[in-house]
Amino acid sequence: MRTEEVLAAIATGLWRWDNAAGTVTLDAEAARLLGLPPEPGSYRESAVRSRFHPVDWNEIYGVVNLAVAEGSLAEARLRIVDERGQVLRTVRSRSKPVFRTDEDADSEAYVLYGTLQEVAEPQPGATDAAHTPITGDWRRSREAFLLDAGRALAEARSTAEVLRVAGSLSMPGFSPDGLAVFGSAGERLTIIGHHGHSMGDEEPFTDMPLDTDYPAAEVVRTGRAIYLPSPEEYRRRYPATWPLARRFGRQSWAFLPLVSSGRTMGAWMAGFQHPVGFSPDERAVLSTVARMLAQALARAGAAETERELSLGLQRSMMPTLGPEIPGMTVAARYVPTGGGLQVGGDWYDMIPLPNGRIALVIGDVQGHDVRAAGLMGQLRIALRAYASEGHRPDAVLARASRFLSGLTDAYESVEGDAEPPAPRFATCLYAEVDPEAGTLDIARAGHPDPVVISADGTAVIRQTAGGLPLGIETDSDYPTTRVVLEPGETIMLCTDGLIETGGHDMATGWTRLRPVLEKPVEDLEQLADALVQAVHGPTSHYTTGPLADRREDDIAVLVLRRESAPAPEAAPRRSVLTIAQAEPERISVGRQLVRELLHDWSDPEQVDSAVLMVSEMATNVLVHTDGDALMVAEISGGQGERRLRVEVADASDELPHKRRPGEMASSGRGLVLMEMLADAWGVDPRGEGKSIWFELYESDEPGIS
Repeated sequence: MRTEEVLAAIATGLWRWDNAAGTVTLDAEAARLLGLPPEPGSYRESAVRSRFHPVDWNEIYGVVNLAVAEGSLAEARLRIVDERGQVLRTVRSRSKPVFRTDEDADSEAYVLYGTLQEVAEPQPGATDAAHTPITGDWRRSREAFLLDAGRALAEARSTAEVLRVAGSLSMPGFSPDGLAVFGSAGERLTIIGHHGHSMGDEEPFTDMPLDTDYPAAEVVRTGRAIYLPSPEEYRRRYPATWPLARRFGRQSWAFLPLVSSGRTMGAWMAGFQHPVGFSPDERAVLSTVARMLAQALARAGAAETERELSLGLQRSMMPTLGPEIPGMTVAARYVPTGGGLQVGGDWYDMIPLPNGRIALVIGDVQGHDVRAAGLMGQLRIALRAYASEGHRPDAVLARASRFLSGLTDAYESVEGDAEPPAPRFATCLYAEVDPEAGTLDIARAGHPDPVVISADGTAVIRQTAGGLPLGIETDSDYPTTRVVLEPGETIMLCTDGLIETGGHDMATGWTRLRPVLEKPVEDLEQLADALVQAVHGPTSHYTTGPLADRREDDIAVLVLRRESAPAPEAAPRRSVLTIAQAEPERISVGRQLVRELLHDWSDPEQVDSAVLMVSEMATNVLVHTDGDALMVAEISGGQGERRLRVEVADASDELPHKRRPGEMASSGRGLVLMEMLADAWGVDPRGEGKSIWFELYESDEPGIS
C-alpha cells in the first residue's frame, strides 16, 4: 500500500508549498479537506488561500515565517471555508520548511512540506495540547498588542526611546519581567540597554567574548532563537553561565536574534518569573516583537548617526562670534530647516579686517540640501579670503559672485551623462563696520535690507543699494551704502527665512516682526531669541535650539548694537539718504524712509504732507541742478510733542524762489506747498551749495498743528 493510501485511510492529506513559484501541490485527500475537487493537482497560492479563514491565513503565515527563522516545525489549527465564507471544517497542519539548493533559486526560497488532518472543534473550556494555538479573545488581544507595539516602536526616534518602549510592552498572557538588548562590537558581546534589572546587574555580560557559552552570544553567532522553558533546561544547555542567570530567580527565558537587512545585529532577551512553555503562538509573538525591535533600533541608530554627522558638519561650518568689537555688542542665531540633515544654505560670519575694522556677513545659498551646505561652506571661505585681502565691500561681493558662478559651472561639468541640476545662486549682505565712527558700509547681493532700531525703540527698514544675487552673472556691480549707527541704535541682518515663513511675504512678515524689534530689550541675546521665537517657538540661548521639527526655511539672524546710548527720550530718530542724478527712482526710497520714520506719528495728514514735501524738494534738486541731493530727516522730543525736521541739500548756489504757477503748469508749486503745509520752513545758504528745510510739530490731537 502506498503512503498516500495509508494517509488517506486516516483522513490525512499531503501538501507541498513552493513559496518562490507561488504554487501549492495537493494530493486527493488534502484537496478534499480544503473543499477542492478530491484529486491530486497543483494550484496557485491564491486559490488555496481563499479556502482558509482570513484570520487563520494570517496566523499560518506568521507561524511559517517563525519556523523558517528557527528551522523548526510549523504547526497551526486552521478553519476551511467555502465560496460563501461558511466554515466547512477545521484542520491541523504540520509542515517543515526546506530551503531550495538549486543554482537558480533565491537565497531565501524554500519549499514547505506538510500534512493536513481534520480535527474536531474543541468544546468551550476544554484544553488542548501544548502546540495548539489559542484562538478567540487571546488572538484578538495578541493582534491588538502587536499593532500597538508596532506603532509605538515605529514612532521611537532614539535608541533610548526604543528601549523605553520595549520595556513598557505588556504581552498578552505572558509578559516578561526583565528585558535586555545585546549588541556586538568586533568579537565581543555588549549591552545596549536593559529593563527590570538593578544598576550594575549588566556588568558580567558587558564585553563578553562571542565564543562564550551564553545564550545571547550563541544567538548573535548563529542568528537562531533559543527558548529555555525551565531552569533545568538552562543549566543543562549552558552550565558555564548558569550561575550568572540563577541569581535573578527567573523560570523561563527567550533569546531572539535582532535581524536588520539580513544581518544579525544583536540579541533580545526576555526573562519570565513564571514558567512559559513557548508554544508556537507565544514564539510567534516574541519573534514578531524581535523583528519590530530590530527595525526600530536600526532606524534609531541611523537617525542618531545622521544627527551626529549633521551637527558635526553644522558646528564646523557655523563659526562662533568673535572677537569682541569695542563699543559694540553682537549676537547671532542659526536655525536649520526641519527634517533630514540639520544644515542648509544659510550662514553668518564675523571677519576681522586688516584695517582694524570688522566685517559682518550674512547670506543664503539656494536650497536646503547637502549641496547647498557644501556650496555655503566654500562660499563662506572665499568671502573670508577676499575680505582678509583688504578689498572694499563691493569688490568682495563681485569676486564672490565670480567664484560661485565658477563653482556651479564646475559642478555641472562633472555630472557625466546625468542631467545636471540647475545652477545655484546665493543672496548675501556684506557690511564693513567702523566701531569708532559707528558706520557700516553695506553692499547687498539680492538680500533683504537691514533693519535699524533707534534708541527709543523705533524699527525702520533701512533701504540700501544692491545688485544681483551671487552666481547669476560673472560680472556684477554691487554699490555701497553707508549707514550710521547712533549711540544706542541696533541694526538687524537676517535671511528671508525669518520673514517669509508661515505663508508670509516680505511685507506681512515684517509687520509680524516689528513688535518684537520695538520691544525694549537690554540683552541682544534675548532679542535674537525673541526674533526666532516669534516665528518658530522656543529656542535655546545658543546658536541652535530645539525648535519645532517642521520648518519651512533656514534662519540666520545677526544683530549689532552701538553702546553708550543716552536716555531714550533724548535720543533723536534720524534717517539719511543720498539721491543721485542718475537714480531719480530713489526719490520713492526717500518717501518710504519718511513714512517709516513717522510710523507712530499721531496725525496721518501730517505724515502725508511730509512725504509730499520731501518728494517736491528732492525733485526740485534733480530738475534744477546738476548735482546729487542729500536728504536728512530727524525727529526729536517726547511722544506727542515731537518735531520733524527734514533737510535736502545740494551743491548749487542758486536759491529757489516762489512762483505762481498756472493751473496747467507742471512745476513751480514746491515752495507754495511748503508754505501751506509746513509749520516752519526755510532755505539756508552753505559754503558750497544750499539746504532747503521744513519742520512739522506733532500734536496729541490729529489735524491740529
